Amino acid sequence: MPTAATNRPNAAQIEHWNGPAGDTWVRLQARLDAQLAALGRMGMDRAAIQAGENILDIGCGTGQTTLELAERAGSDGQVLGIDISAPMLALARQRGAEAGSQARFEEGDAQTRAFAPGSFDLVFSRFGIMFFADPVAAFGNLRSALRKKGRITFICWRQVSENPWVAIPMAAAFRHIPRPPAPEPGTPGEFAFADRERVHGILSGAGFTDIRIEPTDAKIGAANLEMAVDTTLNMGPVGAALRDPAMKDKRDDVAAAVRDAIAPYAGPDGVRMGAAVWIAEARNP
Repeated sequence: MPTAATNRPNAAQIEHWNGPAGDTWVRLQARLDAQLAALGRMGMDRAAIQAGENILDIGCGTGQTTLELAERAGSDGQVLGIDISAPMLALARQRGAEAGSQARFEEGDAQTRAFAPGSFDLVFSRFGIMFFADPVAAFGNLRSALRKKGRITFICWRQVSENPWVAIPMAAAFRHIPRPPAPEPGTPGEFAFADRERVHGILSGAGFTDIRIEPTDAKIGAANLEMAVDTTLNMGPVGAALRDPAMKDKRDDVAAAVRDAIAPYAGPDGVRMGAAVWIAEARNP
């Protein structure tokens, strides 16, 4: 008989991010933060955060964005980071305590969490909002947490084909190991918000207005070549495939192929490759 946990709307994602995916992110936190920090700051700059604002950070992970949001909001502001991953939140709380930050972190599912109505000026997310089983319901819930005329700003990936940082190493890896089946359109996951019209429809369906979804391109990376290869072998679809015991003997071949594929992008600042995102903004009417 299903348990209460398995009956939750996002049970599969909760299990995923409290398992190897969450543990791996914690282990690789420093290099992942370095890779994504510039994109998060683009979103924060667009959000035009004011001192004293109350901010909700969705999918806060290990806390980098929440801590920076708290710095921008200042001592009179309040920032709450929420995530479904207990291991990632444990590290976020540790980082917050070490930094003496006023930011708070709570474990919870933003799709169903009962937020105090009208309690936030801004909902923010850096790649934390693509994993909801029912995104319209989730964004409706987030809108209810915003004050009147409050705003939401988030960053999400565009198509895999527009993101060399993931497309190139994946193509190299999957010459040696089976490529997993493509997810059904709309399935929760890293690239679930790649379709601009779908994102617009979700925001509109959740009751947001003044919707703007703009493409932005950047170079991301910063890790040296061997660290970049190791990250590919441990994260995302490639990491998931290599966790299969049947693929154990393929790891060296995959590593060599990925290394050859991304070596041309290595430079004095590490491996830096193209990234393509949407920066989305909307308001609670």
